Amino acid sequence: MLKKIANPLKKRSKELKKEVAALYLACKRKDVPWYVKAVVTAVVAYALSPVDLIPDFIPVLGYLDDLIILPLSILLAIKLIPAEIMAECRSQAGDLFKDEKVLKEGGD
Repeated sequence: MLKKIANPLKKRSKELKKEVAALYLACKRKDVPWYVKAVVTAVVAYALSPVDLIPDFIPVLGYLDDLIILPLSILLAIKLIPAEIMAECRSQAGDLFKDEKVLKEGGD
C-alpha cells in the first residue's frame, strides 16, 4: 500500500527537482526576459522564506500554500519562459543529474 503511494511521489519529486534546476538554468540565460527572472526569484525566495502567507500552525490551511501556491507559481514561471529555451534547460538539467548519479556511483 505504501509503495503504491511512495513510488509516484518519488517520481514526481525527481521531476520537480529537474524542473527547478531547469528554471535556475533558464534564469542564467541572457535571452530570458527580466520579468521572468523576477518571477522565478520571487518564487524561490518565497519557497525558502520562513514567512508564509498562511502560517503552518493553522490546521490544514497552513500547508495549502506549500501544496498549492508554490507548485502553481513554479508552473507560472515555467509558462513564462519560451518553450524552446525551457526545452534546452530541461535537457541540460537532465544531463546535470545524470552526471551527478555517475559521480556518486564512481565515488563509492
